[in-house]
Amino acid sequence: MAMAGRFRSSLPLLNRLIATADSVSAQRSAVQRSLLCPAFPASECSRNFATASTPKAENVKVPLALFGGTGNYASALYLSAVKANALDKVESELLDLVEASKRSTTFAQFTKDLSVPKDVRMKAINAICDEAKLSDITRNFLVVLAENGRLRNLESIAKRFIELTMAHKGEVNVTVTSVIPLPPEEEKELKETLQDIIGKGKKVRIQQKIDPSILGGLVVEFSQKVFDMSIKTRAKQMERFLREPITDIF
Repeated sequence: MAMAGRFRSSLPLLNRLIATADSVSAQRSAVQRSLLCPAFPASECSRNFATASTPKAENVKVPLALFGGTGNYASALYLSAVKANALDKVESELLDLVEASKRSTTFAQFTKDLSVPKDVRMKAINAICDEAKLSDITRNFLVVLAENGRLRNLESIAKRFIELTMAHKGEVNVTVTSVIPLPPEEEKELKETLQDIIGKGKKVRIQQKIDPSILGGLVVEFSQKVFDMSIKTRAKQMERFLREPITDIF
């Protein structure tokens, strides 16, 4: 991805910025105490990340009620993105950033290091945003996370944000577990079947998961429902049946 490439190119600068933290050790204890607090005050998430919004967009509401600190941040980001008509762009940038962070141990350590002073976090995030050419909404969101010491929650917030974007688009995430990846034709047929089950007005999004331990068959999960059609489960059911005592009916 282009954004991921630009992100990686900014890592040398990130290393230099982190290195400067060694000269400000006096600030670390205070910063670390503030970051160790597990709570997410509502005031942290109240900032509107959008630079501007139209009057018509002021009545925007989240399509799904999320709770907890990560839910608050995700909801605030969603509202700002919708008001700015930039939901798809922000979603793409957020996913690219999470993926890029998984490939960079430097960035991953940076987001989780509670001893990094606030000014270093802010400079590093702004440098990354400049290099990756992120939108103002995503930049403002990351700056808020850096300012509040919540960068370590980026991936969790991104997952909650995706829940909101899927609800906004009327999409239903379906996890299909199999021993090997489904061939395109089988995936298409399964998607059509699930679409009939879920009904009109919803769009099925299939996420494949590979798990050899199920031995064969499929396990389909969506909307807190589980359809276990795996060979492993069938074998257990058969085993229980065979272990049941035979009752003489004569």
